[in-house]
Amino acid sequence: MVRVRFAPSPTGPLHLGGIRTALFNYLFAKKNGGKFILRIEDTDRKRFNKKSESYILETLKWCKIEPDEGVGYGGPYFPYYQSKRGSIYRFYLSKLLKKGLAYYAFDTDHDLNSIRKKYLNKGSTFSYNASVRKNLKNSLTMTKKELKTQFRSGNSYVIRFKIKPGDKVEMYDLIRGIIVINTDNLDDKILFKSDGTATYHLANTIDDHLMKITHVIRGEEWLPSMSLHLLMYKAFNWNPPNFAHLPLILKNDGKGKISKRFINNLDYPIFPLKWKDSENKDILGFRELGYFPDAFVNMLALLGWNPGTKKEIFSLQELSKLFSLEKVNKSSVFFNIKKANWFNKQYLKNKKEEIFSHLSLELKKRSIFSTKNYIYKVIDCIINRIHFIHEIWKHSFYFFIGPISYDYSFFNQICYKKTIDRLDNWKKLLLSIHPYTSINLKSFFDKENNKRKMMQIFRLSLVGSIKGYDLIIILKMIGKEECIHRIDRLIKKIRKKLE
Repeated sequence: MVRVRFAPSPTGPLHLGGIRTALFNYLFAKKNGGKFILRIEDTDRKRFNKKSESYILETLKWCKIEPDEGVGYGGPYFPYYQSKRGSIYRFYLSKLLKKGLAYYAFDTDHDLNSIRKKYLNKGSTFSYNASVRKNLKNSLTMTKKELKTQFRSGNSYVIRFKIKPGDKVEMYDLIRGIIVINTDNLDDKILFKSDGTATYHLANTIDDHLMKITHVIRGEEWLPSMSLHLLMYKAFNWNPPNFAHLPLILKNDGKGKISKRFINNLDYPIFPLKWKDSENKDILGFRELGYFPDAFVNMLALLGWNPGTKKEIFSLQELSKLFSLEKVNKSSVFFNIKKANWFNKQYLKNKKEEIFSHLSLELKKRSIFSTKNYIYKVIDCIINRIHFIHEIWKHSFYFFIGPISYDYSFFNQICYKKTIDRLDNWKKLLLSIHPYTSINLKSFFDKENNKRKMMQIFRLSLVGSIKGYDLIIILKMIGKEECIHRIDRLIKKIRKKLE
């Protein structure tokens, strides 16, 4: 059975890249009748944030991509927290030590920093590997007696994985194909830290094996670690899972990948839900800004995956049937906020009841009564002009009440006695229209020599701006009496300005 996992670190909020990784794992599991597991990889205790776990769970629930097993859901491989699996890691680590595939290293931070500076001064980069470890303070260079002395003295140490030099690791990535790495280019990664906890590399490899993970689908940033993880599987004599590394999501300006480190420099959201920063300020997410979860997931699915058709709108169920790793891009993808808004707009068209509830509430707050039928007519007029439910009042208020202000620039252009005279004349003509139909209203404007200017002035009086919905429809819907009332208000405003 296919088993995949989403294994975030609880060091902060998920961003677009993280939740996309969860989505692709979920879709792959559903497509193949498998299981989607949530595991919390909390080995980094220094950066641990206690709010992260609830944020992760709430995000998955909002996106409707809930796990089948794992943190918050239970399952046969409890516990699903790496911080609670220390004894398991130590047991398997002892096996590597006995095989001579891992070793103790007693080099202090001061020692290593001094060496790094020397390499830097020579224009090269220090790597703790086979060529230098024989000259450093580790169990490979010590006698048994010296090693015992180190332990008795209580000196801190780490445990490193021993990379065999001169070998080639042939790797197969389900998205990128065959990749070959020379072990001479790898360093002896730390598996066990001086604080007594396992590193990501050790914990991740052991957990994936014990939890029977068949496919590891993760971000491209983990591609350099793939060779190490495969070597560790070999060291344990375990069959490795299949690997697939997803493309990076880049900022739309092309200047690097989307990262929560630069959230303050972005003018669009990258978090699915709201998050409080270190100063307790709210950073709004897609949910709080009015995006629908199904629109958000649809947009996210097409960030790096292409179904091979022109169709872009897919339900979660459709995505689960269509998804395949073969159609995931190798190259990085650009995030476009305008496209995200477009997706929301497509889903908005089927949310008329929600829009009705929101608009009804706006009317109630202002003590405005309107019939259900009229409100739905307004929604039908405006729905193609908005991307979010909360925009409905801004774009439709003039169907219910007159403007409280006028476009400053255009108002000043028409602020003359001549405009008042023209408005008075148009009022009389408007009053004489009978029956008050769209055809007669159109004829009313067609008779004017400067039709464009006339319609702009009318729109200003009705809407407060020279932009808005079809003027004839506005005139027809609000009625003749309300139109006259709004024209009178504009006349008074111009007179007051002239005084």
